[in-house]
Amino acid sequence: MKKFLNLVIASIVGSALTISVFMFTGIGKNNEPFIRSINSIPGKNAVYTVNENGEVAPLEFTDVSKNVMDAVVHIKVSKKVSARNYYNPQMQLPFDDDFFKFFFGEPPHQQKQQQQKEDSYMQMGSGSGVIINPDGYIVTNNHVIDDADEIEVSLSDNEVYKAKVIGTDPSTDIALLQIKKTGLKYIPFGNSDNVEVGQWVLAVGNPFDLNSTVTAGIVSAKGRNINIINDKSAIEAFIQTDAAINPGNSGGALVNLNGELIGMNTAIASPTGTYAGYGFAIPTNIVSKVVTDIMKFGMVQRAYLGVTIRDIDGNFATNKKLSTTEGVFVDSLVSKSAAGEAGILAGDVIKSIDGTQTKKSADVLEIIGQHHPGDKVSVKVDRKGKELSYDVVLADNKGGKKVVNKEEEDILDVLGATFETLDKKTASNLGIDGGVRVKDLKNGILKSQTDIKEGFIITGINNKKVSSAEELKKDFEEIHGGVMISGTYENYPGEIYYAFGIK
Repeated sequence: MKKFLNLVIASIVGSALTISVFMFTGIGKNNEPFIRSINSIPGKNAVYTVNENGEVAPLEFTDVSKNVMDAVVHIKVSKKVSARNYYNPQMQLPFDDDFFKFFFGEPPHQQKQQQQKEDSYMQMGSGSGVIINPDGYIVTNNHVIDDADEIEVSLSDNEVYKAKVIGTDPSTDIALLQIKKTGLKYIPFGNSDNVEVGQWVLAVGNPFDLNSTVTAGIVSAKGRNINIINDKSAIEAFIQTDAAINPGNSGGALVNLNGELIGMNTAIASPTGTYAGYGFAIPTNIVSKVVTDIMKFGMVQRAYLGVTIRDIDGNFATNKKLSTTEGVFVDSLVSKSAAGEAGILAGDVIKSIDGTQTKKSADVLEIIGQHHPGDKVSVKVDRKGKELSYDVVLADNKGGKKVVNKEEEDILDVLGATFETLDKKTASNLGIDGGVRVKDLKNGILKSQTDIKEGFIITGINNKKVSSAEELKKDFEEIHGGVMISGTYENYPGEIYYAFGIK
């Protein structure tokens, strides 16, 4: 009975306390829920880093963003496209079947504007660019402005200017533009060689035509070769980042937390063509070299080791009986090889260049890509387990070891092809006196201004017969202005004409 009484008393006291709490707090009045707001949760600066003074400080991107956003521009281009190149929905677009995609913007059938004439229509595209000095110089990707008839640049204050192409380099996918405006805010170049995997970066650009967009991420990898640049002399050593970049970011800025330009956003890896966590930027040390060459010489001064190279893995090392699995394998030497002249042999493994380790082909391309013909580099190789060093004087693609101005550029390089004299038997079978066959078509006037294909046989230039490669080169060197070439294809009937201009 005593225990029962104690239980009853405890129940009464508990009930009284509960009623008192409800009355005191107001809970239950008008059936209103109890809600308490807390405004002091420390979430704004939840991540910390060490500043330049060695002090722990909150990690935030606002100051960097303010410093760089005004120096990133929106680029819009228009191009008149011939009806014969009109979009066919059954045709595959470039890179459609490739996991890696350039930022060409929307496909042609989505970009198509009202057809202006029966034989042509206007195709529109857009991208980003970075102001690199106060005098209106802007860098962007070559694929953003390639073959554009008109380039329009919008600044952060919405001012719009027409842009002039100062120079391009398809091998690195870099283009230099200029607008008629001075006193501009610009982004200084940082040293991309000092970039480390894991460091914070910001990507700034105009994805999907959304002006002045900033995203944050880290450097995921360096020296990525993703085989995206369609050029036989392509240099790919991309900085990989997980900062969100999308179509329209091409040519935009990748900056470090000091506000320095360390890369130019160029490509993404995505199964859908939009952000999937993998973006790629051209290192600024390559951008700086290309831009400086264009401004100083009017053209890029490309240096070569004169070797064909490939990466090494365990299986390859076993198959070739190599003593190392780290380095870059010299598969063969080209004609007039700078490396061959120095003593490097096919089968050697390049371990380092000027003291920098070369673990993959992209490392070699990036290092050599920052040099000019005539520069000397120290190359360390492994030859059957023995380490050797060679001083290599780099050369251009013809074996020359000095820089040249644009005025001295070989006309065949300007045309963008190699040529060979047609043999007499083939000429006889075609019923012609002779001609010159187009070989190894690459970036140049022929590719950009005509639809000429490899294998075309040139029989005349401006109504003058041509029968040898030497004669063709001489004729082209004497021409300035409009050119009409005539000729034929072996398996196509009739005579064909191509017209273009030489400055």
